[in-house]
Amino acid sequence: MAQAADTAGAKRRTRATKEPAMSREQLLQAYHDMLLIRRFEEKAGQLYGMGLIGGFCHLYIGQEAVVVGMQACLEPGDQVITSYRDHGHMLATGMEARGVMAELTGRIGGYSKGKGGSMHMFSREKGFYGGHGIVGAQVSLGTGLAFSNWYREAKNVSLTYFGEGASNQGQVFESFNLAALMKLPNIFIIENNKYGMGTSVERASASRDLSKNASPWGIPGEQVNGMDVMAVKEAGERAVAHCRAGNGPYLLEMKTYRYRGHSMSDPAKYRTREEVQKMREQSDPIETARKALLDQGGTEAELKRIDDEVKAIVQDAADFAQTSPEPDERELWTDVLIEEAR
Repeated sequence: MAQAADTAGAKRRTRATKEPAMSREQLLQAYHDMLLIRRFEEKAGQLYGMGLIGGFCHLYIGQEAVVVGMQACLEPGDQVITSYRDHGHMLATGMEARGVMAELTGRIGGYSKGKGGSMHMFSREKGFYGGHGIVGAQVSLGTGLAFSNWYREAKNVSLTYFGEGASNQGQVFESFNLAALMKLPNIFIIENNKYGMGTSVERASASRDLSKNASPWGIPGEQVNGMDVMAVKEAGERAVAHCRAGNGPYLLEMKTYRYRGHSMSDPAKYRTREEVQKMREQSDPIETARKALLDQGGTEAELKRIDDEVKAIVQDAADFAQTSPEPDERELWTDVLIEEAR
């Protein structure tokens, strides 16, 4: 009995002395990055409503903690690839708000010279290998990135994001098989925001724990509170360490939530306003980080400075996106083929 009490006491002491997942400086940076994504997406929604952004536009509002927490675990040379809800991933990897917003408005100052739009911009410099419009297709490509790391004997890892709606795609399971077979350094990340377009995950997936979807191939997985940037970073570090050590792939199911519709054309009538409001009030990732910072001795003035800085960055990006010239017609014939150097 005494031994059991001693063991329980030791566990409590371990939990009490455990290092926080993020230092105060890291949490401040995470708060800044999440707020930048939130304000950027809100501005993108405004510009879309004004007719300045055309085509498809999928906003990331509500899911900011996932990419910011995971990005905090990476090193230079690591790669990120995702689906069409990709603006947050771009900003988290360090791509400039100006270039992302200009691409949304179809201007020459955009990352793809105004020719890619919301779903198709890249930055090899920042290790971002694109958003992809075909559901689940990026999972195979992310596995290819991990294969390149394995082939080159590099210690880099590939982060491959996809939604719960894509998690039942055949190429996802094929990718699990190859990654496990070759022990590729690939972290598969399911951003489970509960609704694939307008269909709830309960109606679309027989699996009730998506973190176990790769278990037939021996790939470890875990569910994570994707609304808490500190919880994301803590799980991300475990996954990254697993991959860098040569132990093969890892699966993370991020339990998250999007506040807006699937895209700008989605009125989201498949869920109640009360459901969305409850998530905003009880689980908002930015508010959670804000409270944590105040608990650590942060001040309202400090957070206000960050808010003002972010607003200035987003407004500058919006101004640039509206004044940057449109691509010249000759750009129709560029970036089509890779010309071999002679």
